[in-house]
Amino acid sequence: MRDVYLVAGGVTRFARAQPRMDFRTMVKEAYDLAMGDVPELKPKDIGMTVCSYFSDHFTRQLMAGAMVQDYLGLCPKPSRRVEGGGATGGLAIHSAYEAVASGRADVCLACGFETMSRVSTRKGNEIIALASDTNFDYPLGGFYTAYYAMMAVRRMHEFGTTADQMALVSVKNHGNAVHNPFAQAPARLTVEDVRASGLIAWPLTRLDCSLMSDGAAVAILCDRETTFSITDHPVLVKGVGAGTDTMRMADRPRGRVIPLPHERAGDYRGLRYPGVHSCRADRMAAKAAYAQAGIRDPREELDFAELYDAYTSAEIQAYEDLGLCRYGEGGSFVEEGRSALGGDLPVNPSGGLLGCGHPIGATGLMQAVFALWQLQGKMKEHLGSRRLQVRGARRGLVHSHGGTGTYSTVTVLERAG
Repeated sequence: MRDVYLVAGGVTRFARAQPRMDFRTMVKEAYDLAMGDVPELKPKDIGMTVCSYFSDHFTRQLMAGAMVQDYLGLCPKPSRRVEGGGATGGLAIHSAYEAVASGRADVCLACGFETMSRVSTRKGNEIIALASDTNFDYPLGGFYTAYYAMMAVRRMHEFGTTADQMALVSVKNHGNAVHNPFAQAPARLTVEDVRASGLIAWPLTRLDCSLMSDGAAVAILCDRETTFSITDHPVLVKGVGAGTDTMRMADRPRGRVIPLPHERAGDYRGLRYPGVHSCRADRMAAKAAYAQAGIRDPREELDFAELYDAYTSAEIQAYEDLGLCRYGEGGSFVEEGRSALGGDLPVNPSGGLLGCGHPIGATGLMQAVFALWQLQGKMKEHLGSRRLQVRGARRGLVHSHGGTGTYSTVTVLERAG
């Protein structure tokens, strides 16, 4: 298996609506930004494309990936579409990684988008709810904010996580987005602002939830020979991992916590796992990615992380599932400032989904692009400010998550130059 490098990426500004652009022109804008970073790379060098978008209902267009391939001028080269709810962009990164690692392509383009403004917010929530079991959960009112609210309530019961601790995630991520010109929702907030922003499903308020968005992102992955011929700032894909779980949370068994390398099987004796409070798929993804990357303790060996935070409670849950702190300590992890810029392990310095927006098919790719720019030391070049640059960053993690933990991907990236 060959080494794979992430060499360039691009994003559009995420926005509530992009009325002057369709999905093809958004992808082209992100593609042009990425190609501008590696001028020695030409379109003829791209051997394969992976296109990620969540729902045909938003675009009102079947085979939209084929239209992107055509618009970028990459026909008749091979292309495929991937989809996995909120993990769609992360799955695209992994699919592109596999194409290069296997030798099928020396250069693979991963591109993702969503055009969620084409429907009303109410209709958009209905479409997203179709990613639950339509024979069981969906007819019972299975909208995703309700799912995550239920998960948050169980965390509050099991671990003592508080609504104010969840609000601190929103304060942090919206605040980081103030310095990100690509972000949809920059804001300087207080915990009081978040708690007073209007209840969606207790305990989640409007500012505990990410926004529907239009936007696109692309990432270019290459083999070693190509990488070192086109860039002086290579970033190695050091480890990849993925996991799954049942669509219906009620079907998930209760057993023992899956230990990560720095944990022992007896650390969580008596904890009913995964329950509704944790994501077994995230654990499996992290375990595999850490093993491939040679990471023994992610708390000590990672410099930052871009985590799935469609809801504030989801980021706190991810701290624990990925082993950035112990189960039950996620609330204090954010409350003590350990996940803030300048903290022990900055999480979502980009602003995350809460600050940047959540065009579903683009989100995981957006996270990877910002992680790439962090490791290349190019945040000022692309954002116009050093405020979001994690000083001395050499290794970062990108986490993408679909459903209520039904699909999960973890990718470890490492500066190689």
